[in-house]
Amino acid sequence: MSVPIPGADCTLDELMVVTFSRAMSNDTRAFNGAVSYIPVCGYLLARKTHAPDLVWAASSIGIDADPPALGESTLSDSIWEGSTMLSNSPFDFWTYAQGAIYNTFAFRGAQIDRYGNVNNTVIGSFDEPKVRLPGGGGMADLSTMTPRIYIWSTTHNPRTFVDKLDFRSGMGWGNGGDHRALLGLPGGPQLAITSLCVMDFEPESKRMRFKSLHPGVTVEMVQEATGFEVLVPDGEIPTTDLPTADELRILRVEVDPTASRLREFA
Repeated sequence: MSVPIPGADCTLDELMVVTFSRAMSNDTRAFNGAVSYIPVCGYLLARKTHAPDLVWAASSIGIDADPPALGESTLSDSIWEGSTMLSNSPFDFWTYAQGAIYNTFAFRGAQIDRYGNVNNTVIGSFDEPKVRLPGGGGMADLSTMTPRIYIWSTTHNPRTFVDKLDFRSGMGWGNGGDHRALLGLPGGPQLAITSLCVMDFEPESKRMRFKSLHPGVTVEMVQEATGFEVLVPDGEIPTTDLPTADELRILRVEVDPTASRLREFA
């Protein structure tokens, strides 16, 4: 479902993609998992605008793919079109991931906590869950190997952003503070881009903190929609920058002409 942004010529999905895209740099070497339309569109948009040297492994296999449209899945071989080479998963991808040659990974989950840890395994106890979820799909390994982690969620509510995970499928900043560093893990989560706002992580505590609010959204709205307190920085919280006309044209016409990204908003 396309949600218009008040007073702007764009929709929420477009705002999230462009915000994600702008966070990518020219030295980004990224890959994607399942149902990852927001980051996939973001990688492609970044490469077609400000980060021409960005490397994207489509579904972790198609290196520098340039598909004319995104298919029914972000793991589909249809998005490998235009690749310069195909990576062999067991022998190439995991070697690149373990050596941090791939430096960027994005994930979402059924539950996300204040430190950017993610649950996509079970709701309730592991032995007797209320809901059995799809699982981490390599998230446990990849979240500990990859220096730059980005989180996104099209559902910002207390059910998704929880005080305590039922299960930790993917590692963010762990228990906060220097926990991740003490475990010898590189980097950590950089941003959480949601349907309401953008959050970064306070450098000492590693707790989620407001970075910007989407147009029409207030601090109170986000706090009410979050199962934990989001830290408020000093000074005024800016409004998330809107997409430019050129970014919207490239996204709509070149990157995702069939608007597959809306599958995440169903």
